[in-house]
Amino acid sequence: MMQTNASILLVEDHKPLAETVTLFLENAGYTLDYAADGLTALHLGTVNQYDAIILDVMLPGINGFDICQRLRNDAGITTPILMLTARDQLEDKLKGFQEGADDYLVKPFDLPELDARLQALIRRQRGEIDEKTIAVGDLHMNTRTMEVRREGKLLKLTPTGFKILKILMRESPQIITRESLERELWGDMVPDSDTLRSHLYQLRKTVDKPFNAEMIRTQQGVGIKLVAGNP
Repeated sequence: MMQTNASILLVEDHKPLAETVTLFLENAGYTLDYAADGLTALHLGTVNQYDAIILDVMLPGINGFDICQRLRNDAGITTPILMLTARDQLEDKLKGFQEGADDYLVKPFDLPELDARLQALIRRQRGEIDEKTIAVGDLHMNTRTMEVRREGKLLKLTPTGFKILKILMRESPQIITRESLERELWGDMVPDSDTLRSHLYQLRKTVDKPFNAEMIRTQQGVGIKLVAGNP
């Protein structure tokens, strides 16, 4: 399953299904917010930033098609939307896509399939060109060959530096806290506080120093992020 800090908004009025999906996805590493009706979904989807939205079509008040349309056209939300429905009709699927949905899953569905579809949507949204290539601005990483290039120039990274950069690229442009970064790198066996600092220093020397624009940024007291080009 995807090892990620991805946040999901689940919009589903059927409580038992919502509880089942929530438990499964949280165990897979996702963070979830929940809405049981359209108004709550519109509020949460507008004021919060998510990596993906799971949106049921049949909801009390405002249906999923209208919510999708409002999030896209009124709020300008570009978050990937995966629609759920009990109706396996071509016209329903087409309507969902017309209103701005990115994918469609018919009930009943297997939870591993839901996870796989979410992973695909999140990878695409985060700039992963395919399963082995990630790009942020002029920085490209091949996760299979472990080649990293900036402006076409091959960068030499340590194994830990590669892991850190992969996490930063995956989360870009979001900030990741030092604690989250350490936990993902070393689990519960976190080394002393200077270890991460040393790895970041070496990573900056390789990724940023030879180039005009700084990509790795530290926000004091908050965390670290990777951005493309100038702020």
